[in-house]
Amino acid sequence: MNASPSKGLVVRQQAGFYTVDVGGKEITCKLRGKFKQLRANEDLVAIGDWVLFSLLSDESGVIEEILPRQNAFFRLAPSARGDYKQILIANIDQIFFVFSCAEPEPSMRMLDRFLVIAEKQKIPPVIVANKVDLIGEEQAHRLFSVYEDLGYPLLLTSAHEKINIDPLREYLIGRTSAFSGPSGVGKSSLLNRVQPDLGAQIGRLKASSGKGRHTTVVRQLIPLKDGGYVADMPGLRSLSLWDTEPEELDGYFPEMRDLVADCQYNNCSHIMEPGCAIKEAVQKGKIDPARYDSYIRLRQGDDL
Repeated sequence: MNASPSKGLVVRQQAGFYTVDVGGKEITCKLRGKFKQLRANEDLVAIGDWVLFSLLSDESGVIEEILPRQNAFFRLAPSARGDYKQILIANIDQIFFVFSCAEPEPSMRMLDRFLVIAEKQKIPPVIVANKVDLIGEEQAHRLFSVYEDLGYPLLLTSAHEKINIDPLREYLIGRTSAFSGPSGVGKSSLLNRVQPDLGAQIGRLKASSGKGRHTTVVRQLIPLKDGGYVADMPGLRSLSLWDTEPEELDGYFPEMRDLVADCQYNNCSHIMEPGCAIKEAVQKGKIDPARYDSYIRLRQGDDL
């Protein structure tokens, strides 16, 4: 065993084993027993984590320490002991929310939920509106204009017509990125355009995961030939706003947070109270009514 632990990046997680990348060399590691005794209600290690590990005589490793995370992207999974915090990926530089312009029609309420989660976790989001060839760029800009006005980066793409693939590739170079969004929006096709067989490689991971009692969950950061990593996240319908109080929700809507101080009441919910600066902004057209409706639904705990 090495005298001092080495530092590496967790790039694959499967059935209690972790593949740790150290300068291009991959070491298969397990957790030190002390971690297993913690019985935490969340994943202790995730892809994207930086860890310290000791090398064993058989060239495998033991993870000794998980270094502090910059951020984490997660969802709640039911378990026998209650809700379990399933860490999908840690320490990402950005997350791409991929929606289609048509076929299927984009759900802006779902996108609003995704953006709130990204704001909560301080993960820079990029909105990708794929299949722009089906409706044209002008109509696509109209569909997503509210998000452009709020300052969120927007890429109008078409995997079929190879539209804006180079800008998408530029976003990915040298960064650790996650892709997420509803099914059928063309994520795999886009990733295949960025790098041949990339989407197919991710698809094979999904197929190997399967469903049922003996599910083996595989999560992996896939290296990009121009530098950086990408991971494909599951659909986010099951994601909830973990540890989020209703009173803090307005802080995750960029168009609302600067107006909160102007409300008549300090604990204004922006729903029923008089003298509400948020409601006034909606009435004056300064806040998009659909975004405000998303806020109300989230505040009341409704599913978007």
